[in-house]
Amino acid sequence: MTAPPTCQFSVYARHLDSHHARVLVEASFEAAAIAYAEDLDPSLLEGHAISVIVRELPSGHARCFQIDLDAGDVAPCERDRTN
Repeated sequence: MTAPPTCQFSVYARHLDSHHARVLVEASFEAAAIAYAEDLDPSLLEGHAISVIVRELPSGHARCFQIDLDAGDVAPCERDRTN
């Protein structure tokens, strides 16, 4: 069995400056969003949900995700303003 392909992503919370970005190696945009939220300092959170910008480093393609921190649900942002 082979491991799924991985890619480098730059991820940061939408309400924070991009200098808070972390580079993560994950299998998908969604996995990178979740990994970032799991390790985010709780003092930087504003509530029970967070929007994160995930940028694939090789291509520069970016996506926005809304993460419910209580339920762990991940969904695309309603209005993606990342590009």
